Order: sequence, then structure tokens, then C-alpha cells
Amino acid sequence: MARVVGVHGVGKQLLGEESLLKDWRPALRDGLRRFGGPELARGDLAMGFYGDLFRPQGQTLAVGDALYGAADVEDGFEQDLLFTWWRAAAAVDEGVVPPDGDTLARTPRSVQAALRALSRSRFFSGLALRALVFDLKQTRRYLLEPGLRQAARDRVSTAIGDDTRVVVAHSLGSVVAYEALCALDGHGVRALVTLGSPLGLRMVFDRLQPVPSPTGAWPGGGALVWTNLADHGDVVALVKDLRPLFGERVSGVVVHNGSHAHDVTAYLTDARTGAAIAGGLDAR
Repeated sequence: MARVVGVHGVGKQLLGEESLLKDWRPALRDGLRRFGGPELARGDLAMGFYGDLFRPQGQTLAVGDALYGAADVEDGFEQDLLFTWWRAAAAVDEGVVPPDGDTLARTPRSVQAALRALSRSRFFSGLALRALVFDLKQTRRYLLEPGLRQAARDRVSTAIGDDTRVVVAHSLGSVVAYEALCALDGHGVRALVTLGSPLGLRMVFDRLQPVPSPTGAWPGGGALVWTNLADHGDVVALVKDLRPLFGERVSGVVVHNGSHAHDVTAYLTDARTGAAIAGGLDAR
């Protein structure tokens, strides 16, 4: 089995393991090289792929995602997450008009305002409205649909073998990877590297499995090192410091990804990511 397993984030439902590895493999090797870490052989990296679980059935690649709009953003979790992103984007991007008291009433008009504001932000620039809504729904579905959640976790668990020493997880994938590791008794993973993770959001943290009591469970044994990397402008990784929620053993690192704050390749090429991965590969 692979020594390093990657776990992707939202929006990858039309891709697959090999198409994702085409971008992940060189970026991860660059990060190791920036740090001065070991070279990875081709078979050393595998992808824990679960994106197709969110792909609508009976549609061809040309049709693509459902044509979602503002009216499709559901009350409750989806609206809460949307407004969390809006507030976070306004805090780091002066071009984003912050929500005011009226818009926080969560009316259809305010949902449209939130989507419009985010589509004009640097963070979500270039992301189609329907894709933004689809990302909201993927996060909600993973946390609130037990069957889909278990299927995604099983995909990641299957990719982790006896030889796996490092799990690198991006965005929603960090939630999937965390829960998978918590459920894998006696696994040999020595480094969990989370990139642009939403694990610090209370609306995510409070729904984790196992249920926090009151802090989150440690996803491995005493030898596991967990490094969480977040860009200052990464709206998804709104909470940069995970120590208050998961304990002092979590190592937090703030990186600088430029205009691509949440992009996985920008995270992977950073030397601090390379250092975290190299540490797990060198662990005995």
C-alpha cells in the first residue's frame, strides 16, 4: 500500500483518483523538495477518492452538476454555512460588502445577496454560482446523511494500508480523513496533515464522529503528529488554531498561498507542508 494517502475536498465529483493525482503528485513532491525531504516513488502516493458518491446519477459528463441557484440553498445548515463564508470573506477581502443586520434575517433575498457577494470575492472568484451551492450541499450531505458519510469514510479507510505513514487531507477531506482515522483502531499513520480544514467551525466540530466530549478525539496513537495548515485568507479554514478544540498536540501553521488561498496545490508546494509529510515518513 502507499506510504502517503491524499484525501481531496469538495467539488471533485467529476474527477477520479488518477486525474487528482496528476495535480497532487508533482505539487506534493515540490513541497518535499522545498523542505529538503525525501523523494517519493510513483507508488508512494495514493488517493482516497470519494467524490463520485456526490455525482448525480444518470447524467453524462457533458451535463455536469445540477443547475442550482439561490432558491436551492436550504434552510438550516446550508444557509448557516453560506453566511459563515460571507462573514469570513468580508473580514479578509475589502471588496466584499459585509452582511448587516437585515441580511442576517436569512430571507431569500439575503441568500441571493450572500451568493452575489461571494461570487465577487477574491476567494470564490471564477466559481460558478451552481458550483458554490453544490459545495454547500456536499458539506451538508456528508455531515447529515449517515449512509453517504460511512461510504466516504470507507473509501479513505480502504486506501490506508499497513505501510501508510502519512495522510494529507484537504478541505472537507480533512473531516473525512479525521473520522476515518478515529475509526481505524491500531493504524500505523504517524502524520496527519490537514490543509484548509473546516474542522474548527463549530457547525462542523459539533457534528463530528466520535462526538467531542468536550474536545475532539485524538485520531491515532501517541506517536501520531497532527499538523494543520491554513492560509490567512482561506474562508473555509476560518478557524486557524485547532488546539482549543482538539488539544495542544495539534501543530498549527499559517501559510501564504497568494490569491489561491484554498487551492490544494498551493498548500502542497509549501515547505511547511513538505516538513510535516517528511516527519511522518521519517518516523519509526
